[in-house]
Amino acid sequence: MKSFLLTLSALFFFCSTTFSQTISTAKPWTYWWWMGSAVSQEDITTQLEGFRKAGLGGVHIIPIYGVKGFEKDFLPFLSDPWLAAMEHTVQEGKRLGLGVDMTTGTGWPFGGPNVAETHAARTMTFKQNTLAVQPTKQKVKRAAPGGEGWVLDPFHAEAMTNYLTRFDSTLVQAEQQPRAMYMDSYEAYGANWTVDFAEQFQQRRGYDLLPILNQLADTTTASELVRIDYHQTLAELLLERHTFPWTQWSRKNGFVTRYQAHGSPGNLLDLYEASDIPETESFGTSRFAIPGLRVDPDYSVKQFGTPHPLAMKFASSAAHFSGKKLVSSETGTWLANHFKVSLSQVKPQIDELFASGINHIFYHGTTYSPPAEGFPGWLFYASTNFGPQAHFAGHFGLLNRYVENCQNLLQNSQPDQDVLVYFPIHDLWATPPRSSGGIHLLEVHHVDNWLLKLPFGRLGEQLLSKGYAFDFVSDRQLERLRVTKDGVILSEGARYKTILIPSTTYLPQTTLLELQRLAQAGARLIFDGKVPQLVSGHANHATRQTDFQKNMRQLVSLKTVSVAANLDDALRKNGVVIEEMAAKGLTFIRKTQDGNPLYFVANLSNTFTADWLTVGPGIQLRQYDPLTEEETVLPTRKLSNKTQVFLRLLPGQSCFMKFSKETANEPFTNKPPRELALNGTWDLTFLAGKPSLPEAATMATLQSWTTLSDTARYFSGTARYTLKFMGNVELATSNTVWLDLGNVCEVAEAKLNGQAVGTAWSIPFRLKINPELIKTGENILEIEVTNLSANYMRLRDQQAPDWKKFYDINIVDITYGKFDATKWPPMPSGLLGPVRILY
Repeated sequence: MKSFLLTLSALFFFCSTTFSQTISTAKPWTYWWWMGSAVSQEDITTQLEGFRKAGLGGVHIIPIYGVKGFEKDFLPFLSDPWLAAMEHTVQEGKRLGLGVDMTTGTGWPFGGPNVAETHAARTMTFKQNTLAVQPTKQKVKRAAPGGEGWVLDPFHAEAMTNYLTRFDSTLVQAEQQPRAMYMDSYEAYGANWTVDFAEQFQQRRGYDLLPILNQLADTTTASELVRIDYHQTLAELLLERHTFPWTQWSRKNGFVTRYQAHGSPGNLLDLYEASDIPETESFGTSRFAIPGLRVDPDYSVKQFGTPHPLAMKFASSAAHFSGKKLVSSETGTWLANHFKVSLSQVKPQIDELFASGINHIFYHGTTYSPPAEGFPGWLFYASTNFGPQAHFAGHFGLLNRYVENCQNLLQNSQPDQDVLVYFPIHDLWATPPRSSGGIHLLEVHHVDNWLLKLPFGRLGEQLLSKGYAFDFVSDRQLERLRVTKDGVILSEGARYKTILIPSTTYLPQTTLLELQRLAQAGARLIFDGKVPQLVSGHANHATRQTDFQKNMRQLVSLKTVSVAANLDDALRKNGVVIEEMAAKGLTFIRKTQDGNPLYFVANLSNTFTADWLTVGPGIQLRQYDPLTEEETVLPTRKLSNKTQVFLRLLPGQSCFMKFSKETANEPFTNKPPRELALNGTWDLTFLAGKPSLPEAATMATLQSWTTLSDTARYFSGTARYTLKFMGNVELATSNTVWLDLGNVCEVAEAKLNGQAVGTAWSIPFRLKINPELIKTGENILEIEVTNLSANYMRLRDQQAPDWKKFYDINIVDITYGKFDATKWPPMPSGLLGPVRILY
C-alpha cells in the first residue's frame, strides 16, 4: 500500500509538472456544462477566449441533458463528433493557456449504456428473516445523450473495470487529451450490497454475516460490532474495487485524477487520498456575521445544510498528509437563487475554503451557451452563473485576480499543522444510520447528521475555535507514519507534533498496535479524556478484547502517552501552539514558505477590526492584501516575553501575513481616522441595461433606485451617481485616504475629478484614494453601480419565459420548486451608502 501511494504521488508530480508549463492552477477554473453536448468548434473557441480574458485557468467539461429545440445538434457522448469537439477544446486550451478536465462519464454518478444490469447498483433488505437483493433501479442522474443507463455497482469486483473499457476504444485513442479525469460525489443511493458481498464479508471479518443479518438493525453492543464490520467491508470494497481501478486506469492513460469522495460510506480520508487532487464541495451559504453580507432568505438550511470547514478539512488533510500540491473545491453551488448572487457573496465562501486548506477553486459554474442565444442563455439548474451572461461578468476578472493572488501563495507553500487528529470512523459505523440503504453516507451537506454528533466532530469545532492547527488521520494512514529521534511525526507530506485521539468507544486492534509502535518510537500521543474501551470486530470478540485491554494498558504506560483531563495543558506540553487570532474572531490557516511562517487570515465575523496578535518569538511579518496587491510591514512589539504584531482587518477582509526581514519604518499609531461625510444631492443617470433606461433622477438621501419608478423597479444594469463636495487642506495632505461607500448593491466603480479610483466589489466596499487627486476646493465624485439581474428577470419571466426550455429537471429555484421570478419582490439596487471619506 505504501509503495503504491508513493508511486501515485510521483506520477502526479510528473503530470502536474508537465501541465504547469502551459496552464495555471493558481487561476480559478470552472465547471463547464455541455447541455446535450450541442457544441460547435467555433463557439467553443469563442467561449474559451472569453474565459481566458476573464482570468480563468481552465474548464471542466461535464456533458449533461440537453436543450429543447436543439436535438439535431446533440453530439452523443464519446461519438466521433463528440471526441472531435473535446479534442478541439483541449487544442484551443493549449493555445490559450487554459487547462481542460472532464468527467469520466456524463451527469453523475458513474454509469451508462455500457452498464449491464448484472453490474448495476444493488440494494439489500432484510425483513422477517428473509434476505432480498435487487437492483436499485437508479439511472445516471442528469445524463447527456449517449450517457443514459444504469448506475454501476460501486462494490462489484468487475463493474468499474468493465465500465472503463468504453473509454479505451474512444477517449484514450484521442490525440488531444484532457489534464484530468473527474469522479463526482458518491450518489449511488440505496446501494449497499454486491453479488459476492457475503463471501467477501466472511473472508475479511472471519464469520458468516447471513445468519445474523437482523443484528444490523439492533441496538446491542454485539449488534454495533456487526454493524461496524458491515460498514468496514463496504468501505474496503469501495476503495479497492471502485476508487483504485479508476485512479489506476486514469494514470495508466496519462490523466491526473480529481475525486469527490464525500457522500460515500467509506473512510473519506483514504478515498480522497487515492486521487491526485482531492476535491471537496461548498454547497449553499454559510452564516457569516459580516455586516452587510446578504444571504438568500429562500435558501433552506433544513433541506441542504450549510458549508462547514471540518467537512472541507477531510480533503485538505488527505492532501497534506500525502504531499499533494493541489486540493480543489466545487465552489458556489446554490450560493443563492438564480440571478441573485453577487461577487461580495462569493468571496467569503472562497475565503472559508482557503482557510480550510483548499487551494484550487472550481466555480460551479458555467454553462456552454451559444452566443446567439442572448440573455440569459442556457443555464444549469443548481449553480451560480459564472458565465459571460452573468450580471457580474464585467467585473468577474476582479474576483479571479484575487483568487489567483491567493492561490499563488497557497499552492507554493507547505502545511504547518501541529496536531494529527485520529478519525474514529468505527464509532460512527456503530450508530444507527439515517441514510438510504441503511448505511452511513458521509456527506458534506448535513454534517450535523454525522460529523457533529460524534465527540470527534465536537472536538474539531473546539480545536477550530481555540486556534489549533490540525489535520485528520485515518486508521490506514497511521501505518505510514514515522517518527524522528526528537519525536517529530512525519507523513509523506507533513510534520506533526502530536497525535490526538478523541473520546471514542471503539478502536481496531491494528490501530492500537500502530499507536503503540509510534509511541515506542517517541511520538507524543494524547487521549482526550479517556481511552477507547472496546476493540472493533465481532469475531472472537471476548478473546480479542482481553488482548486489547492488555495492549491499551501497555500503551498508556509509555512516557510519551497521556490521557488528558485538561486537553489544552496536554497539547501545550507537547509543543502545540494556540493561534490567538481564532479567539479574536479570525479564521486562518498556517503554512510555511521557504521555512518561514505564512498565514492566510480571513475576517468572517464581526468581532475583530484591529488588535495585537501574538506570533512566534522574534518573528517579523508583513501584511499582503491579495485584493489590492499592497504589502506593508506590520508593527511589532514585545510583551511579557512574547512577540506581537498589530493587524488591522475589517469584517469581510482577508490578507496574508508573510515573513519579513524588514521592520516597520513609521512609528506605530492606532488613532481612529477622521471622517468627512459626503452629504448633498446626488445626480443619478442610468447608463446601460435592460429592459430600458429609467429617467435620470436626483437623491438628497441615498436609497435603492427601485423606489424611483416602475421602470427602475425592473432595471438591471449600470447607473452613475455624481456628487460635488468641498475638500480641505487636511484631507488633501493626508498620507492615507479611504473612500467608504457603505452599502453597495452590488459593484461600484469610482472616479474622483475624472480620475479612476478603483472598483469596490467585496465587503467592506472601500477604496484607497490617492490624496493628490483631492482638491482643496470643489471635487466631483462619480460612482457607477451595477446591480443584479434579478429585478429584470421579474419582468422577463412575465413577458418571455421561453428561456426555460431544458430537458430533465429544466430549471428550478433554490428549493427545487418550479422557478418563477415573477413573485420576487424588487431587490435593493444601487448606492445605498452612507458614503464618507476616512483620512
